[in-house]
Amino acid sequence: MSDTNGPRALLKRIRVWLIVFVVCLVLSGVTAFPLVTELRLLDSSLEGWAAPMAELLPGLAEWIDRVRGGLETADAQSPYLLYGTDWLAFAHLVIAVAFYGVHRDPVRNIWVVEFGMIACVGVIPLALICGPLRGIPFWWSVIDMSFGVVGILPLLHVRRLIKRLEAVTATAAPEAVPA
Repeated sequence: MSDTNGPRALLKRIRVWLIVFVVCLVLSGVTAFPLVTELRLLDSSLEGWAAPMAELLPGLAEWIDRVRGGLETADAQSPYLLYGTDWLAFAHLVIAVAFYGVHRDPVRNIWVVEFGMIACVGVIPLALICGPLRGIPFWWSVIDMSFGVVGILPLLHVRRLIKRLEAVTATAAPEAVPA
């Protein structure tokens, strides 16, 4: 019978949660590159197979249509503006790479998890301050804030697991600590 609270089990659980978090972070970043295409697909789906959703939430459908139109205009007239979202995507990918250190040595690199938690918390004031300044509907800012709330949950769990791993490995013999 394996020990579910032993160092190897804790390390495995930490790594699984990290992989889930990093995959979501990478997907979030990669999807920031083709925004114009994504908005065209989303807008056309609200006129097609997702029409019931558009009827249920007409404000959402109008917002998606408005954003699509704005992105298409920016892409046609000032494509350099979309370069900012390329950097947003790149930042997501770079942050995801930082979590490799946690994967290798969670106890020593717990600061990366804590940095990620701070970033998740920072999403909330950013959305509350910049959303109204940019004319973003409040409900959309709530969606943006939810990424910070959802993102911090696995990081809190990983941090707890790392603290348990640290406690277990501090009392274990050096040869019992997993690599």
